[in-house]
Amino acid sequence: MMKAEIFDFYKGKKVLVTGHTGFKGTWLIKILVMAGADVTGYALEPPTDPSLFKLSGLEDKIHSVIGDIRDFNHLNQVMDEFQPEIVFHLAAQPIVLTSYKNPRYTYETNVMGTVNICEAVRLHESVKSFLNITTDKVYKNNEWCWGYREDEYLDGFDPYSNSKSCSELVTHSYVNSFFGGNKDGSKVAVSTARAGNVIGGGDFADNRIIPDAIRSMTKSYREQDKTAVIEVRNPYSTRPYQHVLEPLYIYLLIAEKQYMNINYAGNYNVGPDDCDCIRTGELIDLFCKQWNSGDRTYPVATWVTHAPKDTPHEANFLKLDCSKIKSIFDWTPRWHIDDCIRKTVDFTKVLISCPNNLESEMENEINDFFKLDD
Repeated sequence: MMKAEIFDFYKGKKVLVTGHTGFKGTWLIKILVMAGADVTGYALEPPTDPSLFKLSGLEDKIHSVIGDIRDFNHLNQVMDEFQPEIVFHLAAQPIVLTSYKNPRYTYETNVMGTVNICEAVRLHESVKSFLNITTDKVYKNNEWCWGYREDEYLDGFDPYSNSKSCSELVTHSYVNSFFGGNKDGSKVAVSTARAGNVIGGGDFADNRIIPDAIRSMTKSYREQDKTAVIEVRNPYSTRPYQHVLEPLYIYLLIAEKQYMNINYAGNYNVGPDDCDCIRTGELIDLFCKQWNSGDRTYPVATWVTHAPKDTPHEANFLKLDCSKIKSIFDWTPRWHIDDCIRKTVDFTKVLISCPNNLESEMENEINDFFKLDD
């Protein structure tokens, strides 16, 4: 399927997105708006200030509901009013280090939030396709050098990863117990998507490598030699990095395919090719190289290792086996790591120098990725 054909499917569809004010959620609703979907978002206020959601101008282009995924009555009321056909569940506490600081909130949001959205879907026969977005960290990580497959054991180590493992189990239980058929004989197609680390323009979250790098440069800028030093916590950890539009395309494709044919419903790893599973230090090398190229208006970026004492456990090696999704959907990643970094740096420089151009920059990247102008 040509990527642009997805836009034809979503035109006029009623789509609910939880977590729409976050980084990935904002990019997702931007795609849906461009496709002509009727979008309702349900989320807390944007988790960062500034936020891509506020800067993008999308707040006035969808029905944006500020609400807590832990509040079932409010969520169910929104479902009653909107009667969505397709639901994307992205609302979560998404940061590993934050989960160590506030584990109870993490579990309440990521586990009971999943229970709430599954229950709301169960009670609304309008829903034909439901996708729960989790993480590559749901697997019990044995630090293997090969990628985890969808049938591997689920047992995330830290509170965030473990809560997402639980979210998978909750979804699986609802599939077995309730989503086999509605009163009218129809079925709800349900999948989970386990995505790797995403990078892209407009991410302002704490404890993510590229936003941390950009903030680190701002704090360490030295006027005398026009340089800035990025502090990297663990340059030797290996992660699967992909541009944010890569998994969003697959989310849209899974939801569409299972809407048309429930046999596509299942669990899917969504990650980059092996060549894009790299060490954090390599990623920052690429970032500095791209940042330092061209315009000399910006400080020269360098980096050093800085590991604070008593840093909580994080996996050193993590990789997904994505052969299932590649085989079933005939999919291959479009942008590799060099492209991801270039797009992210270019977006960030637009954000710094011409923030009024942010909306058109998002549209240009989406047009480029989905080949809408071909």
